[in-house]
Amino acid sequence: MYVTAAILSVLLTLITISAGVPKVRLKGASIDTLQSHMGLSPGAVRLIGLAEIAAAGLVVGLFWQPLGIAAATGFAVLTVGAAVFHGRAGDFANPDTRANAIAPMVFCLLSVAAAVTLTLAM
Repeated sequence: MYVTAAILSVLLTLITISAGVPKVRLKGASIDTLQSHMGLSPGAVRLIGLAEIAAAGLVVGLFWQPLGIAAATGFAVLTVGAAVFHGRAGDFANPDTRANAIAPMVFCLLSVAAAVTLTLAM
């Protein structure tokens, strides 16, 4: 179970850092979309980026499981919020933006799996 937790934690840590850093810096192609299409302010985009970077605590959870479980749970909540925002923007109905809307749901499932495997590995 520990190997599965390690793989999920490292994978999600890489994903959260690569998604969070551009948002904190307000640089990248997705930033314009978040601001124009989703209606988020620059401050909200930065806050989301900081929350994604904080989810990198998953990898620390390999050494101290409570932090990893908290990071995975927090990231799951963040991705549920992202799915709600995509739903409000109509991204699920649009074939061009559907992949952007489904991605947070996949990351939510991965983060729940990471939290469960970290819990079982204790």
